[in-house]
Formats: sequence, structure tokens, C-alpha cells
Amino acid sequence: MSLFVDTSVWSLALRRDIPPGDPQVVALKRALTDGQPILVTGLVLQELLQGFVGPKSRALILEHLSSVPLVVPDRDDHVQAAELRNACRRAGTQVGTIDALIAQICIRHTLTLLSTDKDFERIANHTTLRVWRP
Repeated sequence: MSLFVDTSVWSLALRRDIPPGDPQVVALKRALTDGQPILVTGLVLQELLQGFVGPKSRALILEHLSSVPLVVPDRDDHVQAAELRNACRRAGTQVGTIDALIAQICIRHTLTLLSTDKDFERIANHTTLRVWRP
């Protein structure tokens, strides 16, 4: 199983005051230790760099994610993400633009999404998105 690790999990894992036993952080660490394929997209990297301050934080983020492959969305991913967002809206679920794109990337590449964001669980109720669960 290949994992797409969302910003929310990386953010927790890179903090100094990591909550003990957080299941998503434990899953990320286990995946890294076991050599399980882990991917992100440029939006995740950008969100992480925007959320931390200072050159040490920037260097740490770049170092940790330097070996993590980036999935680059293409035109069809954007078109399908809009369709996904519209389908969820018709079903009564509001989805942000970036979350729709991340969900679409995961669906297209058959990735399991590792996230603490409950919005993705709601998206999964209306799509084929696979969300990691403890």
C-alpha cells in the first residue's frame, strides 16, 4: 500500500511537542521505517514551508521531504477534482479546492490518504477515496 501523507500529519510529526501515540504519526513513522512508499504533492510541501518559520525549520522540512516523491497533478486531475468537489456539494458535503485535488490525486494513483483532517473522511463517503484508519 502506498501512502499519500497530508500536511496535517507531516505538521504533527515535525513538531517538537509531538502528541504521544498519535495514530497517524505512528503510522507515518512505521511506514518510513518499513520502507513503505510515501508520496506527497507540491501543495503539501508548500503548506509545510508556509506554516513553519525560520531557516532551521525550512531546512528541516526540506531535508525530511527531500526523498519523498512528488506527485504532480495534470490537467485531468484538476478537471476531475472539480467534478469531485461538485459531486460532494450535490451530496451536501462542502469540499475545499486543495482537498478536492489531493483526494483526486489519491484516487487516480490508488494511494491511501494518511491525514488527520476529517474532511477527507466525508469526501470518502461520496467517492472511492481510501483514507487510512487506525
